[in-house]
Amino acid sequence: MSMQDETRTRANEARTAAAPAAAPGSVPVTTVAVAEAGPPVMETGGVLTIDLSAIVANWTDLARRVAPAECAAVVKADAYGCGVFEVGTALARVGCKTFFVAHLAEARTLRGAAPDAVIYVLNGIPPAGSAAFADARIRPVIGSMPELVEWDAFCRVNAWTGGAALHVDTGMNRLGLSVEEATTLAGRIDGPGHGITLVMSHLACADTPDHPHNERQIQAFREVRALFRGIDASLANSSGIFLGPSTHCELVRPGIALYGGNPTPGAANPMRPVVRLEGRVVQVRKVGKGDTVGYGAAWTAPRESRIAIVAVGYGDGFLRAAAALGKERPHAVVVGKRCPIVGRISMDLLAVDVTALPEVSPRRGDWATLLGDEIGVDAVAPFGGQISYEVLTSLGRRYHRSWRS
Repeated sequence: MSMQDETRTRANEARTAAAPAAAPGSVPVTTVAVAEAGPPVMETGGVLTIDLSAIVANWTDLARRVAPAECAAVVKADAYGCGVFEVGTALARVGCKTFFVAHLAEARTLRGAAPDAVIYVLNGIPPAGSAAFADARIRPVIGSMPELVEWDAFCRVNAWTGGAALHVDTGMNRLGLSVEEATTLAGRIDGPGHGITLVMSHLACADTPDHPHNERQIQAFREVRALFRGIDASLANSSGIFLGPSTHCELVRPGIALYGGNPTPGAANPMRPVVRLEGRVVQVRKVGKGDTVGYGAAWTAPRESRIAIVAVGYGDGFLRAAAALGKERPHAVVVGKRCPIVGRISMDLLAVDVTALPEVSPRRGDWATLLGDEIGVDAVAPFGGQISYEVLTSLGRRYHRSWRS
């Protein structure tokens, strides 16, 4: 079974299911499961819950902020680990009309969720790939002259009018036509059937609002827009939206902000948390003062301690580096209290110091919250030398996954 079929099947089978009994400490029982995937709860060590209503609320808030510009949605990398089919379905239902993915395979899965949406593939066309885009009604984002020549030839021979975006590099130096190349192409919009439906660029430093590179790129793109007058333009990513109206153009492309990541580093996060990760406590053990925990004997108990062993590890995307060995440590929430993660994280397990909790808690089978309302992705990321994007896209496939609304 293909990834597309598997994704569609898991969503369709559970679309009308009532919510199963929630694990202790998990999402409120008033939510409803709209899809389930992965192994059964009892057969794995962790439960990953994705709040689709929070994603919808984040998109709606951003759409209001940028109006009258259109708010699209970036759902590449399986919607940042949150499920492209489920997220695409939820956003299409509330009025999101335009989506961006990285690869054609992602676009095909998304097409099943949003049959009428405009879908752009950011990484462009592979050699001899034009026909596949047309067959799936997907628009490529063209970022080089060879791509454009191949696409134009295909469209001319096949009378294809599905449209494509032009990506112009204004300072990222990653993908995109140069400003000079774009200038030579501007005249084509005067002719019929030019096929350009969007002109776009990408900000390199939007998460640092006072970085001088932002203004350089904004100005460069302003000049590009003037060349392609009458064609919709797009510049702002999640952080770019918060730079103000000069970046909004006709369409914005939020990604990480939809999934609860902070688009305004250094300020309070304006977005709602989306992901909740809970790990099962498989054992609670006593450790004597001076004894060590985990590989490398990296943590020494400063007193007689109680340690809860949780069935989540780097094999599940909770990175080994996340258990910092200095004074600052990541935490888990156990029985409503923040408790430090200690020792090195192993492939399947991590250790939490629960000495401060009452002697009777936690118990085997209880749940420790590793991500959630109390511990956001931006709080966890620095301990593993990551950013929030990496935390979300690293979350493994061994979890029981539940999409709720």
